[in-house]
Amino acid sequence: MILQALLVSKDDLTAETLIQVLAQFGVAVTRSNAADVALTRLAEERFDQVIVDFDDPEAASQMLEACRRLVNPDRNPPVTIALLHDASQIRSILGAGAHFILTKPIAREQAQNTLRAATALLKRERRQSFRVAIQAPVSIRIDDSNTVEGILLDLSAGGMDILAAKPLPSGGLFRVSFELPEGGAGIEGEVEVAWSTPNGQTGLRFCDMDEKMREEMGEWLTARAHEALPEEPDAASQCKLTDLSLGGCYVQTESPFPQSSAVDLCLRTAGMEIHTEGLVRVMHPGRGMGIEFPARTEEQRKSVGEFIEFLTGRPGVTPQLETSPRSLVANAADLSPTSSAATDIDDPLLDLLRTGNALDEDAFLAELHRQRTPATVSQ
Repeated sequence: MILQALLVSKDDLTAETLIQVLAQFGVAVTRSNAADVALTRLAEERFDQVIVDFDDPEAASQMLEACRRLVNPDRNPPVTIALLHDASQIRSILGAGAHFILTKPIAREQAQNTLRAATALLKRERRQSFRVAIQAPVSIRIDDSNTVEGILLDLSAGGMDILAAKPLPSGGLFRVSFELPEGGAGIEGEVEVAWSTPNGQTGLRFCDMDEKMREEMGEWLTARAHEALPEEPDAASQCKLTDLSLGGCYVQTESPFPQSSAVDLCLRTAGMEIHTEGLVRVMHPGRGMGIEFPARTEEQRKSVGEFIEFLTGRPGVTPQLETSPRSLVANAADLSPTSSAATDIDDPLLDLLRTGNALDEDAFLAELHRQRTPATVSQ
């Protein structure tokens, strides 16, 4: 499947570089010099990625706002990239809705690093949002004594649409169980209500599921996807782990993922490897990102704790870290500060990650360096 990007820029040299790099990642580019024309195309056509040049700040801001308004149950928002001359604008542009930043003049290597991460993220989004139409019974457990029955209408790796016997409250967390048709596996997991209508039609987003069940469901979906899905995205480039606690970590990377995105992490060192999910709390373009571990289970907390204990007992051991995208926006349970089990312990790094967006990059990194102790990972 060819992914589509809309590039809004009057800068011919920049446009040529970006078009060539995006072609390497299987992304076709539609370029527009005029913001009003681009806005019309954005409203009428579906784009996976929108790249906006802030040489015209007012028009660029309108484009970002238009991208944010595209969010609805049937359409994922495009991944957005802002092109800036002035690095001092980064915080405000990220706050306005840009997911990634490229500073001008744009070097090819810089573009490759950032666009590789952006393309991996949108490919993951497309895979998760791909839906297979299904009609199968589903059971929604409200609590220990209340269950609502429904009909499964369609299914994706990220969630499902159902027709429930009664409306479900938006934002509610429930447990569902169903069997995949045609001899598929039984599936059970925790879900969050993303949207609902008075007649009981409801969009559910998966929050927690047994890893084996998730794999079986993914295989079932892939077998019915044929050529409709983009290839599996490549993992992001290697990152350098600089700080680690039970609640989160900070990593140096030239291609950080956007704030509030969900990522998968693989932490590895001699004789030990752990996998965990993460939530990007702080993002510094071209520099690094701060990732919270929204561990919901004792097993997840224990694995991170064992890894820290392993490292602190072996001074000089350099851990390796790989990150790959899970979703553009983490689910509401992860975004809530109270969702992490680390809230009941003293964790200065986690506190900094959760408040770091109020600091500029230099101030954040200075505080990160100040609070380092022998218990942190510092290279």
